Amino acid sequence: MIRYGIVGCGHIAKKHVDAIAAVDDAQLVAVCDTNPERLQAFATDGVQGYTDLADMLKNPDIDAVCICTPSGLHADLTIQAAEAGKHVVVEKPMALTLEDADRMIDACEKNGVLMAVVHPNRFRPAIRELRKKMDAGAFGKIGHANATVRWNRNQAYYDQAPWRGTKAMDGGVLMNQAIHNLDLLLWMMGEVDEVQSYQATRIRNIEAEDTSVSVVRFKNGALGVIEAAVTIYPRNLEESLSIFGEKGTAVIGGPTANWIKTWKFEDEPEEVSKETIARIEEDPFGIPGHQCIIQDMTEAIQTGRKPIVSGEEGRRALSLVIACQLAAETGQPVKMDTLERKQKKRG
Repeated sequence: MIRYGIVGCGHIAKKHVDAIAAVDDAQLVAVCDTNPERLQAFATDGVQGYTDLADMLKNPDIDAVCICTPSGLHADLTIQAAEAGKHVVVEKPMALTLEDADRMIDACEKNGVLMAVVHPNRFRPAIRELRKKMDAGAFGKIGHANATVRWNRNQAYYDQAPWRGTKAMDGGVLMNQAIHNLDLLLWMMGEVDEVQSYQATRIRNIEAEDTSVSVVRFKNGALGVIEAAVTIYPRNLEESLSIFGEKGTAVIGGPTANWIKTWKFEDEPEEVSKETIARIEEDPFGIPGHQCIIQDMTEAIQTGRKPIVSGEEGRRALSLVIACQLAAETGQPVKMDTLERKQKKRG
């Protein structure tokens, strides 16, 4: 039995509670929040509550902690947990800077603990089918790919908590909303060579950007377009991932990227394609993504292997967001290799 504690009892914590409850070899034993009122709702049924993380980390019954706080706090809390010998499941984005991400990875390695980053969309049934096609080479030579997030986060959403929409704690539409889709884009397409980006705060009264459009060139030569906005009226319109190759076209979309919208492959009979689409339509959501993350982390701790979405995997999506932000700030293309070299010098 792997015993978990949760740090931060906000909105996302409920998904972690449900995920831990759904995994046979996982158990929630503690929760921590500096707000006693928020804490009270979670510290029930034998789950011990703490208002101080240091106190919770002294609990020898805790094997792993889930970091569910505002994004800007992820790094320091992860390091604190790692230094206490606890494995870490950290919500996305794992950090807001590459420096912090590297500190987190280093702390976990030095203390012999595992870290998983919550990118649960990899476990969606349609996305798994798409990955199978990528692994099989069914697209042939890929021309380009699109990652699109056209969502609504109204002003009331940002006004409900002072950290939302800030650069220090939220990070903007790419960092907070679109990073899941960027993780999928990289998972399918591989490493990025260069990125150019434009970002703006057009409609929401926030510090960070609410709209972003980027063009990327992958190291395999394919091109890509990233579009992300939280300004769509009046509600979420689309989250999609599209891949276009010489022998195949696939679009995973809907308000969230759970449905197959287009599925055409030269080497696959149309009847087979229709069967795949119909199977996804029957259960587009599958097992909840957070449950998959906790299940995978539980098994990783038990066996000593790395989680599927490790700290290094989480860092890849963060690095792309940082590159887009830098390109927008400077008005110049950013080479990923150059960005990483500068990061190593700073490290």
